[in-house]
Amino acid sequence: MEDRLFTEEDLAQIRARGMTPDDIRAQVEDIRKGFPWTELDRPCTVGDGILALDGDEIRRLSRIYEETARSGRAMKFVPASGAASRMFKLLQSVRNRPGGLHEKDLAREAEEGDEHSARLLRFFRELKNLALYDDLRESMARDGMDADGQIAEGRYDVCLEYLLGPKGMDAANLPKGLIPFHAYPDGTRRTPFEEQLVETSLTVRDGQGAARVHFTASPEHEEAIRSHLEERRPRYEGEETRLEIGLSLQMPHTDTIALDMEGRPFRGDDGRLLFRPGGHGALLENLDRLDGDLVFIKNIDNVVPDRLKDTTVDYKKALGGVLIALQEEIFRHLEDLTAGEPSGDLLDRVWTFVLTRLSLQPPPEMRKGLMREQQDFLFSRLNRPLRVCGMVRNEGEPGGGPFWVRNRDGGRSIQIVESSQVNLDSRDQEEIWSSSTHFNPVDLVCGLRDFQGRPFDLPAYRDPETGFVSTKSKGGRELRALELPGLWNGAMAEWNTVFVEVPIETFNPVKTVLDLLRDEHRIL
Repeated sequence: MEDRLFTEEDLAQIRARGMTPDDIRAQVEDIRKGFPWTELDRPCTVGDGILALDGDEIRRLSRIYEETARSGRAMKFVPASGAASRMFKLLQSVRNRPGGLHEKDLAREAEEGDEHSARLLRFFRELKNLALYDDLRESMARDGMDADGQIAEGRYDVCLEYLLGPKGMDAANLPKGLIPFHAYPDGTRRTPFEEQLVETSLTVRDGQGAARVHFTASPEHEEAIRSHLEERRPRYEGEETRLEIGLSLQMPHTDTIALDMEGRPFRGDDGRLLFRPGGHGALLENLDRLDGDLVFIKNIDNVVPDRLKDTTVDYKKALGGVLIALQEEIFRHLEDLTAGEPSGDLLDRVWTFVLTRLSLQPPPEMRKGLMREQQDFLFSRLNRPLRVCGMVRNEGEPGGGPFWVRNRDGGRSIQIVESSQVNLDSRDQEEIWSSSTHFNPVDLVCGLRDFQGRPFDLPAYRDPETGFVSTKSKGGRELRALELPGLWNGAMAEWNTVFVEVPIETFNPVKTVLDLLRDEHRIL
């Protein structure tokens, strides 16, 4: 197969990336055959897979977390590899519009019912209310251009070019974390990176004032991100806070090969194999290499200005408290299970904990096995990474959600599931998917060490059957691309999992530039 599929030059290219031919053959096979659907059993709801907290519990759990955080166990992990190109997709679509981009034309088209033109018109009319406007105005002023005047005259195409293109902000080619999101009364503007630094100091600072955060970056943006963080860090440090900032790149060996539509390796114009980033699931390697203990994970664009941070911080600490309290119980059970021959009472206590606190329904025959078999099973189920995930009430936002799923061994477990994993052509599965009450805002805290203080081997708890294949294009040619199991769904599928309801106020992502017009982000 090697001779027919790959040339000697291909094999050299594969090995230079830190991969083996067998790795790539397995990827080719995955793309060709696809992946099995995830079988939904029912949506998770409050009381059935999702825990709801009252005010007293939030305060109690926050105190538990704060005491632990002072010991230096906590840190934050922020995936920040993505470019802002998708965020500016609406504006990119009219960048080379014939005849230019003028207010009068957009207004006429909007009155005729064109939603696309209506969205564009709203953006430009409210552009001055966005934090990025000052950067746009400054970039235009360097070339003698007056942004205020151009907008007043309805000449939007000039502003658009300076916003997106290299002669101005070049925003479409920046990482999203470097786009100014928020403006403050004192005239300062903050990027998502800066807001994440502030949130880090409020949530994971230890008793010595150290607050640790780790960002991921793509190679083409590494230098710009490092420079930005070094320049801005002193603004958010002081006598009580010292920021410890880490940055890592997505590993080349986590990229995946692309195939053409006939199932053959896709080759560029130079004849070389095409490899693509394997999605955010590839960042499991970065997380694993942190050697962390209690690690909060949150997307780079889900940030708010200081006036709205209190609720976010309160629930961050509460999620941390849930994890710590659960972890202490798990560790006690593991110590009991390793103390000698198990008793029936011990097994009953541990089974009750697994069923009620970890929402795990094992295969029915497991509880009928010999005591030693039950002991081994329970130890294996408890001695693995733990995550506590915030879940928000479903109000139409895109993204995956929490579901009970049918495991291949006949049991049930709670999982974060994306729509790409589900056969929505099945009436049964579509009905379950549509009846979901909550969605995943990517707001979680993870316990990455075992009961003896040793770091888990995180890739060992990934479900490789939860990747998916998508259709993309390169140079005008279609290709089939492999996405690795996502970081918070398939990459953590074999973790112990608890879902906790959090308020919608904690979820304020910026997926498109129009999201910056929401009250949470705009200048008020």
